[in-house]
Amino acid sequence: SHMRAVGQDVAYAMPWAALKIMITDKYCPMGEIQKLKSEYWNLKVKGLDLLNYNHRFQELTLMCERMFPKESAKVERYISGLPDMIHGSVKASKPHSMQEAIKFATEMMDKKMLTHAECQAKHERKFNDTLRNNQHQQQP
Repeated sequence: SHMRAVGQDVAYAMPWAALKIMITDKYCPMGEIQKLKSEYWNLKVKGLDLLNYNHRFQELTLMCERMFPKESAKVERYISGLPDMIHGSVKASKPHSMQEAIKFATEMMDKKMLTHAECQAKHERKFNDTLRNNQHQQQP
């Protein structure tokens, strides 16, 4: 329908960015765009689920592209949604791209989760050893 309105030659010559704006204006209601923007600004990692955060962040980034035209602004927004346990480390690494930020955040989260699992296993072994020692001492 757009081709009929402006002509085939004009439609094919139109830059992609201009076409995206026309499509957005025609098919994306302002209320829906506002909801997406609000979700984007308030998006945070839930628990330790970095994978879903990464996925949703990238979806919203594509849909709300005009909000953050510069890569550095996207990276900053991404880091602000990370949990405290890795936020500082990722920020200190000063990633220059979303790819770097996501890679580093994922590595940090994996390390934290591995360390947490190792600590739990160590405490469980200590508890079981203590339990066995107490049972052994109580036997006549």
